[in-house]
Amino acid sequence: MYAVIETGGKQYRVSEGDVVFVEKLEAEADSTVTFDRVLAVGKDEGVVIGAPLVEGARVTGKVLKQGKGKKITVFTYRSKKNSKRKLGHRQRYTKVEIESVTA
Repeated sequence: MYAVIETGGKQYRVSEGDVVFVEKLEAEADSTVTFDRVLAVGKDEGVVIGAPLVEGARVTGKVLKQGKGKKITVFTYRSKKNSKRKLGHRQRYTKVEIESVTA
């Protein structure tokens, strides 16, 4: 059984035992999070698609850690204008292990 969930403005296809990196959640490590925004659930009989959400479906997961991604360099310049800017950015994430998918 799998589910398509929405969190942080992005959609993820998850099933039990998966480890996903989602946008930063306000949760401590080793705590449990519940995703109520389930867009679709895939079963052996077929796929149930919500309009816009599947009623009564939820996905629970365990927060493994909070962290930061690799640093990226943002470099902007305008040719022939002597204008340039260099910035760095590290996106924060939450590592979640999916424990159960209930429909």
